[in-house]
Amino acid sequence: MYLETEKKKEIFAKYAGSETNTGSAEGQIALFSYRISHLTEHLKKNRKDYGTQRSLQLLVGKRRSLLDYLKKKEINRYRAIVKELGLRR
Repeated sequence: MYLETEKKKEIFAKYAGSETNTGSAEGQIALFSYRISHLTEHLKKNRKDYGTQRSLQLLVGKRRSLLDYLKKKEINRYRAIVKELGLRR
């Protein structure tokens, strides 16, 4: 599997501050971004995989709603995570 426990812990440790803080918005956004990039690469090779295409669209929507929440609550954290992940926004 492409997303193993060690990789998840590494993502949460880097963006959420600790590997056990899986509920933080920054950690979840970073995890969604990692999964989105993986699915995007898969869809470049498999253009007719509509199930994966739908999953990708759902993930992008979840990430967008988390980013909107973070922007509404704490704009500084929002700006930091967008800059760190290199998102276009």
